Amino acid sequence: MEKFLDDYGYVALLIGTFFEGETSILVASSLIYRGLFEMPFTIFVGFAGSFISDWLYYSIGRFNGKYFIERHPALQARMSPVQQFFVTHKYQILFTYRFLYGFRVIIPLVIGMSRIKPLQFLFYSIVSGLLWASVVSTVGYFLGRHLDIKTDVFEKNILYVIAGFAAFGILLGYMIKRFAFKKVAVENPVALPTDDHL
Repeated sequence: MEKFLDDYGYVALLIGTFFEGETSILVASSLIYRGLFEMPFTIFVGFAGSFISDWLYYSIGRFNGKYFIERHPALQARMSPVQQFFVTHKYQILFTYRFLYGFRVIIPLVIGMSRIKPLQFLFYSIVSGLLWASVVSTVGYFLGRHLDIKTDVFEKNILYVIAGFAAFGILLGYMIKRFAFKKVAVENPVALPTDDHL
């Protein structure tokens, strides 16, 4: 496993953060203190995967959003409340959307369909993405150090470890989302989607 991580660790992290952010970056950063990953590269590669994902959906929203939504009926009923929510709390969302578990596909779509220009979104996606990657990597590092995760134990129990980090990532994202939306829910109670695949 160590050879695989030496050869393909950062590539796996890049792909993983493109599809599923917290789990991949938590797993990688938990092995930093073992010397299998390095903190600066883990943060940068984790950011890069999320950045590519964000720009993919932003571009879809900007250039073909209406058609894309029409091809995905499940999105249609969910777009209106999210768009309303974005208009009301635009800057808060632009700085924190990476932390909002369950919204990281639909929010870039909404941003792309808004009046936010590419250069503006570039700034916010860099700030939000780097902050997210730094925070999650730091959490993963201290978890790995505290739990003293070894590569042989990791390899023998890989499904349980990944499942545990996935559950922790979901819990972390849910807590942050709940905290961020607590005040908003009082001001503007809107039923928002929670499916991370949308």
